Amino acid sequence: MSAKQTSCGVIVTDGQRILLGHATRSPRWDIPKGMAEPDEAFAAAAKRELYEETGLTAPESELKPLGVFPYRPGKNLAIFVWRPPEMPDPKNLVCTSCFSWKGTELPEFDRFGVFSYQEALSLVGKAMAERLAAISLESLTGASS
Repeated sequence: MSAKQTSCGVIVTDGQRILLGHATRSPRWDIPKGMAEPDEAFAAAAKRELYEETGLTAPESELKPLGVFPYRPGKNLAIFVWRPPEMPDPKNLVCTSCFSWKGTELPEFDRFGVFSYQEALSLVGKAMAERLAAISLESLTGASS
């Protein structure tokens, strides 16, 4: 059985800038995202991952779906956009989602930043940069597409 898994992510934006987390032990930054559990709705998974990786709570009704896209071999990416009333202060965000490295539990993200759209494209990995570059700025600003 080779069903593709789906990672669900949230672009937190004010239409000009986007929130990224710095991946621990990596040069890369990324949007909050992670795998949907079996039978978990993609919006619910995106909301859960956003909370686990940043501490932010987005009402599911405010997560605007952009679609499900091929991402990596064996993996799709469901992307949602959330426009909070104001951009979060990166210093106040906390990642509680961890991975084990050499017997130590480390947070998936070790710090956060708010970046211009162009700057974000240069900080994320190649697959994410390609995906973000393909998303129209109108969909991030809330203009009708």
